[in-house]
Parts: sequence; structure tokens; C-alpha cells
Amino acid sequence: MTATDLVQPFARQKYLSLETFRKTGVGVRTPVWFAAPSPGPGNVSNQSFYIYTIGNTGKMKRIRNNPRVRIAPCDMRGNVLGHWVEARAEILQGDEAARGMRLLDQKYFPWKKLLDFFASFRHRDRTVLVIRPSPTNPQQVAARSS
Repeated sequence: MTATDLVQPFARQKYLSLETFRKTGVGVRTPVWFAAPSPGPGNVSNQSFYIYTIGNTGKMKRIRNNPRVRIAPCDMRGNVLGHWVEARAEILQGDEAARGMRLLDQKYFPWKKLLDFFASFRHRDRTVLVIRPSPTNPQQVAARSS
């Protein structure tokens, strides 16, 4: 199963459930907005997702300790709408982080801009992450075989 096959269920979704893991191994699920780059000349495929969060949240602490995450399409309340996909999270900076924010701004316009305006009064640092699904996903392989 390719990474493209794994990201297809997210194509028309607004939210994904991001499951990060505590040091004890217990998963914590959070519904988040996400954006994927469109396929094009500089981008072979959209096999990654950008998300953003406040820099000192629990999910950021968990990702710093363990970049392994799981993602699944979900609704705004976090009710999972598809299969879980194993992935890795990476904290971004510089141009790549700015690119992720632009993609999120485009997808969630005007709501994200409005939220950014009000959040600017709180002076909180935002952190952009890229989530890359793993092409070898044991759950997906097991589900396909049965």
C-alpha cells in the first residue's frame, strides 16, 4: 500500500483526529484542522499534512518526546470517520512552516484568519507540524487481507 493510498480518505475532509502518545504509551486524540499540498510540478503528490498548534500544548510535548502519531479522518467533535493511519510528526520552521500556514489559510479562509486575529492579542507562539503517513501500515495491511 502506497502513501498516496493512505491519504486518499482525507481528500475531502476538514478535520483529522491526531493521536499522540504519552510516555506511558497511552494515546491522546485531538481533532485538528489540516491542509495538504496539491500535486504539481514542484510537488509530486500530496502525501503529507500540515497542522498548527500553540507551541506549549500537551500534543506538542508528546510529539517532542515521540514523533510517532496516528491519524484518521474525523468530524469537528473528533468522531473518527475512517481507518487509522500510522504516521510521523515533524516540527517545522522557516519557509516550510510558512508554506504550511499559507495552505491552512487558503483551506480555512476566512475562519482561520479571524481566529488568528483574535489569537494575536494573546501573543502565543504557533508551531506548524508536518504529518507524514507511513507507507507500511500494519493495520491497513491487516484490514486489506481480511
